[in-house]
Amino acid sequence: MLVHTIAPVYDEYSRILILGSFPSVKSREQQFFYGHKQNRFWKVMAQVLDCEVPESIAQKKEMLLSHHIAVWDVIASCEITGSSDASIRDVTPNDLSKILESADIRAIYTNGGKAYQLYQKYLLPATGREAYLLPSTSPANAGYSLERLVEAWRVIQKAEEG
Repeated sequence: MLVHTIAPVYDEYSRILILGSFPSVKSREQQFFYGHKQNRFWKVMAQVLDCEVPESIAQKKEMLLSHHIAVWDVIASCEITGSSDASIRDVTPNDLSKILESADIRAIYTNGGKAYQLYQKYLLPATGREAYLLPSTSPANAGYSLERLVEAWRVIQKAEEG
């Protein structure tokens, strides 16, 4: 059983919450979200938010928080083989109440289908709040070019502005 040890990124000004499924092997090693160099999350977010691609964890946090974006994962602990979402089982979900009670989250997005599926099963009943499915930024989602991902993820920019 692996336990999620990366703290959520959010503050009282967060308005958008992006949820992944569970940290990859590389993210667990780095102790921060989307740590695999092939994951396109940071490139997509930088383009959507019209920023430089952040390099350090501090820069990544600053980019997210300055645009009122919170990031965490659906799963608190699970069995997983490597970084494969398809292998996830024995899920214990994260408790989103701390974020939802301290920040005015206006929209929840999931990074990929597995995060969306797990949100629907475990967190929607607890939160009563719909989440919107965005295509995964994982390198496993080879069907989406960087350009297609950016286009799909632009809904975050619109939500942040609204």
